[in-house]
Amino acid sequence: MSNRLKVALLVLIVAGVGAWYAFRPERLVVDQRVNEQFPTASAASNKLASGQFHNGAHETRGTATVFQLADGKKTLRLTDFATSNGPDVHVYLVAADDATDNDTVTKAGFIDIGSLKGNIGDQNYDLPANADLTKYRAVAIWCKRFSVNFGTAPLMTDSMQSMNMQ
Repeated sequence: MSNRLKVALLVLIVAGVGAWYAFRPERLVVDQRVNEQFPTASAASNKLASGQFHNGAHETRGTATVFQLADGKKTLRLTDFATSNGPDVHVYLVAADDATDNDTVTKAGFIDIGSLKGNIGDQNYDLPANADLTKYRAVAIWCKRFSVNFGTAPLMTDSMQSMNMQ
């Protein structure tokens, strides 16, 4: 085997590994299921806000609910949740009423809550102390690698939801 052929083969292998890492194509067909239990039973009565997911770049469904626990900490719970899997997908609190596109998320500002635990199932996320729900009024599922909003749940308090129903 000539040196040129060896170098070309090495470059092809490195490029292939790099492309696989960037796109993680197996995640398009492999679902990551999660089924976390709710942190405490008493928190169920301390619901601060909730909302239904709507599609962004990918079909996304389920409910996002923020609860205040007995110790004062806030928890975001995703229930009946499903979206596409992908590389480097995170959960964001967005400083907007809703985010129907990518620009809204990046321009409004956000708090990165952490990596998505699974693209299907119930899951919990501890919110930082600075998560002011009067400012951060939507939950977005965000692919950091490609800057894409998979889907968003606008958060409303119980009083806001009852006003919208009238």
